[in-house]
Amino acid sequence: MIPRRLSTATIVTLVFAALWIAALALPPVILVRSRAAWLERLEKPGAQQDWDLFRDAMRKQTGRQGPVQRKVPKSAEPPLLVWLRDYVWLAIAAWLVLGGVLGGFTGMLVRGALLAEDQSRRGDDDEKQDRRDAEYAKVGKHGN
Repeated sequence: MIPRRLSTATIVTLVFAALWIAALALPPVILVRSRAAWLERLEKPGAQQDWDLFRDAMRKQTGRQGPVQRKVPKSAEPPLLVWLRDYVWLAIAAWLVLGGVLGGFTGMLVRGALLAEDQSRRGDDDEKQDRRDAEYAKVGKHGN
């Protein structure tokens, strides 16, 4: 069996699909792998002390006049710690859904444009078929 030559649209579609899957998979994998080290570093007393000092500094700057009005953060823990501990799976799900929809839609647009380009290159075949259809209509044949 002789392998058939792949069209440009098929090649681009395959490359785009591989890149799309990599873009969907790599960030969550990297996040999950590095999450434990980040949590370990953020749960140390020094990180909590730095966050408390920052909140105290914000508390002192709330009543001052100036171009920026400061607000004291409500969280008693560093925001990155809370995010990594409590919301990382929600972030991964959002990444997969939004990235999947955006990438899928973009892929359909690219594939449609490439298929339209391939069909326009085969315009001669369409013109020949149109002439044959017109001849068959005159003779009374129904395309057979």
